[in-house]
Amino acid sequence: MPQSISLTRYLIEEQRAGRINADARLLIEVVARACKTISIAVGKGALGGVLGDAGTAGEASMNIQGEAQKKLDVLSNEILLEANAWGGHLAGLASEEMDTSQPIPDVYPRGNYLLLFDPLDGSSNIDVNISVGTIFSVLRCPEGVTQAQDEHFLQPGTAQVAAGYCTYGPSTMLVLTIGNGTHAFTLDREVGSFVLTTRGMRIPDETKEFAVNMSNQRFWEAPMQHYVGDLLSGKEGPRGKDFNMRWVASMVADVHRILTRGGIFSYPLDSKCAAKGGKLRLMYEANPMSLLVEQAGGAASTGRQRMLEVQPTGLHQRVPVFLGSKSEVEAAVRYHREHDETSDTKSA
Repeated sequence: MPQSISLTRYLIEEQRAGRINADARLLIEVVARACKTISIAVGKGALGGVLGDAGTAGEASMNIQGEAQKKLDVLSNEILLEANAWGGHLAGLASEEMDTSQPIPDVYPRGNYLLLFDPLDGSSNIDVNISVGTIFSVLRCPEGVTQAQDEHFLQPGTAQVAAGYCTYGPSTMLVLTIGNGTHAFTLDREVGSFVLTTRGMRIPDETKEFAVNMSNQRFWEAPMQHYVGDLLSGKEGPRGKDFNMRWVASMVADVHRILTRGGIFSYPLDSKCAAKGGKLRLMYEANPMSLLVEQAGGAASTGRQRMLEVQPTGLHQRVPVFLGSKSEVEAAVRYHREHDETSDTKSA
């Protein structure tokens, strides 16, 4: 039986190969330890008194997105902040749950990296015991910056040093990339460490599965209506094959399925979220997931632009998302491009 490889050993080997430095390695290990703590809290469920909305006097606490916070949202955010504040690897942190970024306090040593995270993605599923997760992204702090501010985080996804997510389901898994493939580590609860279980995850180019919130169909743009309509028409339609739909409503769970067996995940622009630019957050969700997907041989787009090339304009910027099997993402993009070209021709 081959010797198991722990996350620590994997990162040390990558450091020796020159693909990551010591500070980035230690930073990822700190994030992984924080995820283990969150996993324990999630696993206790009702026994830990962590279910339900955060807030007092029967009123839910709201985050910067205007969404009701769950108790585990707040707890997970605090765990990640506390774990990373004093390590000496970061110049600042930013969380989906906070209005602005948070520089490392003067009482702690500072490093050269920036950490962004969605502490508990899919938290609306917590109370019904469906998989949720933590998503994170690592950037370099610009040279010469001693006090990280919001603008220093506004780097395109191509600038990411590392990205990953931890899914808290039947097993706890950490899926990670440092730009050298996408790899899955499973938490061995008996010894308390993440163990490499899938090296080099690969997303099949072709797929017959799609993930989308069909309840929003009436709000979609015309190219998305056309695209999904052709998927639903099956073998008799222009796509010439039957598609199955899967939707968990937890991005971590949906993307993990796609990384494991293929598919396309879509959260398109619609009339409900058009004024905001989309539903999902570029910095906390779309960019890290897109890097993981691309490193696994897939593709990621807004429908009109490669996701990782989007230049951020705000810390909580939202975007449309299409990611997964390469040929299917290219198909979705083609529907949008052809629609836009036709519209331009008509208006000319």
